Amino acid sequence: MTVLKPLIEQRADPHIYKHTDGYYYFTASVPAYDGIELRRAKTISELATAETVMVWHKPETGPYSDLIWAPEIHFNQGAWYVYFAAAPSREIKYDLFQHRMYAISCKDDNPVAGEWTFEGKIDTGIDTFCLDATTFSHNGVLYYVWAQKEVGIRGNSNLYIAPMKTPTEIEGEPIRLSIPEYDWEIIGFWVNEGPSIVKHGNKIFMTYSASATDENYAMGLLWADQDADLLDPTSWSKSQQPVLRSSPENKIFGPGHNSFTKAEDGETDLLVYHARTYTEIEGDPLWDPNRHTFVKKLKWDEQGMPVFGDAAFDD
Repeated sequence: MTVLKPLIEQRADPHIYKHTDGYYYFTASVPAYDGIELRRAKTISELATAETVMVWHKPETGPYSDLIWAPEIHFNQGAWYVYFAAAPSREIKYDLFQHRMYAISCKDDNPVAGEWTFEGKIDTGIDTFCLDATTFSHNGVLYYVWAQKEVGIRGNSNLYIAPMKTPTEIEGEPIRLSIPEYDWEIIGFWVNEGPSIVKHGNKIFMTYSASATDENYAMGLLWADQDADLLDPTSWSKSQQPVLRSSPENKIFGPGHNSFTKAEDGETDLLVYHARTYTEIEGDPLWDPNRHTFVKKLKWDEQGMPVFGDAAFDD
């Protein structure tokens, strides 16, 4: 086996979406945290050299004028949406940044070349630090999943789910699914964030990331039966151990904030994640630009559970 090389360097929180037009669409946090960049290609490998287009740039001032984090591109109900988090500044209050969640939309066939409209804030009904939104559809319902601080619960963020009334508006009260509780989730920071959904067999799986964004960053897993009430926290099981973590012997550190896509064959599941290739970080890891995008195959065992393998190998 050979050690994986980054698909795209200096792109954290990577999200790859394969659309019905045969193109892969890629977005991620850019090192300057100053806007939303898109690219598209016919194959995964071609994303590495595809033209990049900044489809939305942050304003100079205002509530969403800094730290544009973790964009995700989705095609919901006939239009393109990018969900992202942004803050008014880099000021930290009550030990947290001041991020809230927002969306932009595009009705053009090609979102890389299309015109984007700022849709505003995604209001969860809880006015606290929040980020890392993703969406998925199941049984005719569009769901919103994200990470948010809840007053009275220790840590930076927990995982929540809610159905959506429209692609930019949730319906009902947020349902908390997971909090940082295991030893591996609370190294440096108490964090559950970066949720992503993949379906297989008769189950729905939700990955997430936990702990500080250095070499301690690792991925966890929730799952529920496809016929279960996804808004009932008891429908979800949670792994007590991480499913993907650093591979020090192969110099892959802090794998996490993943997404899922399909290979060119339309069947093979692929895991997309970021990781660093060193641990010698000066200062806060957030300002180190060298979280690179990696892609590897996701395997499944005989019980229909995902097998993530080693973060360094496409095995």
